Amino acid sequence: MGINETMMFNVDNDKENEAKEILISVYGALKEKGYNPINQMVGYILSGDPTYITNFKNARSIIRRLERDELLEEVLKFYLESNNNAAE
Repeated sequence: MGINETMMFNVDNDKENEAKEILISVYGALKEKGYNPINQMVGYILSGDPTYITNFKNARSIIRRLERDELLEEVLKFYLESNNNAAE
């Protein structure tokens, strides 16, 4: 594949559902512990450092079940589908 060609990236539906469940679960654990869940999750996704995620309710282990790109894909997909008028 040449440098000017676009690569395709796909995640199957099972991974999508798992990503959604993981994000919701970890968000809840962070919120319950008094953290700003969005800031903490962004820190984890950008850096890969699991210490951004609390161990409370096993959230740190849960979020590491998927690769960060799979989590990011779910976030982008949800955002763009929720704002489909802006994306068209």
